Amino acid sequence: MKQNMITGSPAKSLFLFALPMVAGNLFQQLYNIIDSMVVGNYIGADALGAVGASTPIVMLFVAMATGMSIGCSVLISQFLGAGKKEEMKTAISTAFISVTVLGVLFLFCGQILTDPLLYLLKTPKDIFSDAKSYLSIYFWGMGFLFCYNGLNAVFNGLGMSYIPLVFLICSSVLNVVLDLVFVKQYSMGIEGVAWATFIAQGISALVSFLWLLLTLKKMERKEEKVEEERKKRIYFDKDMLKDMCRIAIPSSIQQSIVSIGFLFVQALVNSYGTVIVAGYTAATKIDNIAILPMANVGNAVSTFTAQNMGARKPERISRGYGAAIAMVACIGIVILLLLYLWGDVFIGAFVDSKTQKKVIDVGVDYLRTVSVWYMLMGFMNVTNGVLRGSGDIRLFMVTTLANFSVRVMMAHVLTKTPLEARGIWWSIPIGWGVGFIIARIRYRTGKWKEITLI
Repeated sequence: MKQNMITGSPAKSLFLFALPMVAGNLFQQLYNIIDSMVVGNYIGADALGAVGASTPIVMLFVAMATGMSIGCSVLISQFLGAGKKEEMKTAISTAFISVTVLGVLFLFCGQILTDPLLYLLKTPKDIFSDAKSYLSIYFWGMGFLFCYNGLNAVFNGLGMSYIPLVFLICSSVLNVVLDLVFVKQYSMGIEGVAWATFIAQGISALVSFLWLLLTLKKMERKEEKVEEERKKRIYFDKDMLKDMCRIAIPSSIQQSIVSIGFLFVQALVNSYGTVIVAGYTAATKIDNIAILPMANVGNAVSTFTAQNMGARKPERISRGYGAAIAMVACIGIVILLLLYLWGDVFIGAFVDSKTQKKVIDVGVDYLRTVSVWYMLMGFMNVTNGVLRGSGDIRLFMVTTLANFSVRVMMAHVLTKTPLEARGIWWSIPIGWGVGFIIARIRYRTGKWKEITLI
């Protein structure tokens, strides 16, 4: 059912909305996890390093679509909260068309820029060929990936976070089966892993689109004067696109700069050789999953804030913020204990523990350093969720850019100390701390309550 977050308990609303988002994103990360496990165990550590070297490049192109999705989700949620159903439907169709066009553009850009970006990242020669093969295939599915991200933002904006979860479960199972078939049975190597992801993403995007059409038709049947309103409906609104862009463009710039920051960090990691690259890759795969619950609580706060801003109920937002802070604190403690005590077991799932002990040692050291500070990251994401959902996107952009610029700067500074590669690990919580301080100060001023979008 559609999650209404403008009435009832804020804590309960956030929990019920965030739970499918957490599960859904865990399955989305499962794509990458299965890729890495199959690559590391059936192809080798060099191939695992190639996937890791490719990841920041993929994320750079996803960043633009992610920024557009943020703009779509916030505007749709605010129309929903305000009860403006027809405007909401126009926003949905405008969002889908825009994100799809971006996806097609990025597909071709990715094919052209693969080699230059791999050279820019100083990708080691022994993994360059595999990284190029992986990216070449992956980019053909970029249109599907962007399309799905846009559809995911639409469903979340409608308060229907459970729908992407169902599709992702099915898509993840398909991805696992195809990984094993292409790599084990047909010995397609790293190209087989890329094709498996391409097919799974394509099916997920197509089914999501068809389900959205059915959802909108069901909404129409429940409304009065449907035929009259349908004649007046606008499927692409330039003014509405401009409103989305007020949030989307700063978000896209912020996301792109963040991804460029990751490129610089990856280049720094690559300079330490294949063992460090493989250990860092395995650890960051686990890291990405570990932080998802807290990141998704922040995303839920964004939708919660947007709906209540649309309904003109800012007093509920403060209550929801407090509940979300408590949630991420509890989640952070549980994840810390898991990774600190059994980090070697998790890293060992990616590589052969008998022959790749140095890789495992690197990954465990990363996890034990970073996991201590996960709660801080959760606090930052929840606070940013309020700023983003209210439409205070400039300050959201400032806090996120401060986080990653400090992280990149400190990574280069600390690696010149006796910490060496471990300085990269320590730069992460430093960036989180700076981002949270800036976001918290803005939240305390209350100026985000004055922002209007609709």
